[in-house]
Amino acid sequence: MTISKTQRGRAAAAVSLTAVLALTATACGDDGSSSGGDGSGKGEITFWDNNGGPRTAIWTEIIKDFEKKYPDIKVKYVPIPIADVQSKYDTAIAGGGLPDVGGVGTAYLANMVSQEALEPLNKRLEGSTLQGKLVDNMVESVTAAAGRGDDMYSIPTSANNGVLWYRTDLFDAAGLDAPSTWTKFYEAAEKLTDAKNNKFGYTIRGGAGSIAQALDAIYGQSGITSFWDGEKTTLNDPENVEALEKYAALFKKTTPAADVNNDFTKMVAQWDTGTIGMLSHNLGSQQDHQKALGEDRFAGIPAPIGASGTRVQVSNPVDGLGLFRSSNNKDAAWKFIEFAASHESNSKWNRSAGAIPANTEAAKDPWIDETESTSLAAKALTDGSTKIVDLPYYLPDWNNISKADNEPEFQKVLLGKTTAKAFLDKVAGELNESNKEWRELGKG
Repeated sequence: MTISKTQRGRAAAAVSLTAVLALTATACGDDGSSSGGDGSGKGEITFWDNNGGPRTAIWTEIIKDFEKKYPDIKVKYVPIPIADVQSKYDTAIAGGGLPDVGGVGTAYLANMVSQEALEPLNKRLEGSTLQGKLVDNMVESVTAAAGRGDDMYSIPTSANNGVLWYRTDLFDAAGLDAPSTWTKFYEAAEKLTDAKNNKFGYTIRGGAGSIAQALDAIYGQSGITSFWDGEKTTLNDPENVEALEKYAALFKKTTPAADVNNDFTKMVAQWDTGTIGMLSHNLGSQQDHQKALGEDRFAGIPAPIGASGTRVQVSNPVDGLGLFRSSNNKDAAWKFIEFAASHESNSKWNRSAGAIPANTEAAKDPWIDETESTSLAAKALTDGSTKIVDLPYYLPDWNNISKADNEPEFQKVLLGKTTAKAFLDKVAGELNESNKEWRELGKG
C-alpha cells in the first residue's frame, strides 16, 4: 500500500499530539508541559546557547555584565552545538531538563510552540524596556514563525540577510553600474559572461539550499509581498512563474554548468577563486570573500529592487531568546532576556557575530557602517524600505517540502526537464495541503 505525504503528515501530527497529551498527563519537573512559576526574581537560571562554541566567548561576556547588574541572579551557561540544538530541545521536552532561557531560531520555533514548551511573551514585553525597541520586521518574523496568531514566543535578537555579492573590479572594467535592480542584474549577468574563457556573470545555486535562494529571486522580481492569499500560497502565481522562468534561464547561459550540483560551500569557493561577476548568499560569507579577494575587489548589496520600485525579499531565519514554560524562576529569566536584548548587549553580541541587531538602537550604532554590506543590510531590515515575505516555517512539512523533497525537482527546471510552472504548481500543491492539515489541527 502506498502512503501519501498527506497521510504521513497527518499521522506524524497525530503522534506528536498524542505525545504532548501523554506528557501533559504525566508531567513533572522541568519538561515542556510543566507550567512552572514566576519565582522570586533571584537565584540561579539556566541558559542554553543555541550556537555553543562560536558564540561562547561573547555570551560569557554578556553574562558577566548581567551578573554585575543583578548580583542576586546567577546564570548557568550551557553551550549547545548548532547542529544538535533542535534534537536537544525535543529530548528535554519529552524527558525533562529544559532550561529557563534558551536561544531559539525561527526554523524550529513552531515545533517547540506546538509542544507547549515556550511561554508567550506579549504581556512581559508590554511596558518593558524593550517595548518599541525591536525591529518591526524581526518581530513580525518570529510572530509568524510561531504560528499562533499574534502570540509572540521569542524575543528577536539578530538576523542574517541575503546579499548579492558582486565583483567591483569586473563591473568597473565592463562599465557596469552596481546591480541594484533586477534589470541591471540581468544586464550584468549577460555582459560579464564569456563562457569560452570560463568567465560568467552569475553563479546559481542548484544543490542543497537551492529553493530558498530561488524564492528570494522569484518574489524579489514579482513584487508579491505575501506568501499566502487566503488559504492558498501565492508561490505559483503567474508573475512568480514568469520570474522563475527568467531566473532559471540563466543556467549554463550566464552561469557555470557545475552550478546544477553546487551548494553554498562550492558556490562561494567557486566565486572567490574564479572570474564570476555575481553571487547570491548572505552576510556569513563576507570574511571568505575578504580573505580571497581583498577589500577592494567586491561589494555586497541587498536584493535588487523590482519593477514596483520596492525591494521585496523572503524572510531569513531570525534568532531569538525564549522563556520556557517549565521554568520556576521566570521573572529572573525574563530579566536576562531583557538585558541580552538591550541596546548595549545586543550591539555587542551582533558585532561579534557579524549579524544584524534586533534592537533598533543597536542597529544604528557606528560599527554597523564599518562595512557597506552590513550597513545596507541593516538599513534594508530596519528603515521600512523592504517588504518581507514571511515563509511558513510553522508548517510541519516546510523543511521537507522546501528542501529534500523538491531540490531535485528544481534541478530538473535548470536542466530543462520540467517547466517552471510545473515545478511551482507541484510545490504549491504540497504547501496548500500542508497548510490545510495545519489548520484542521487547530493550529492556524
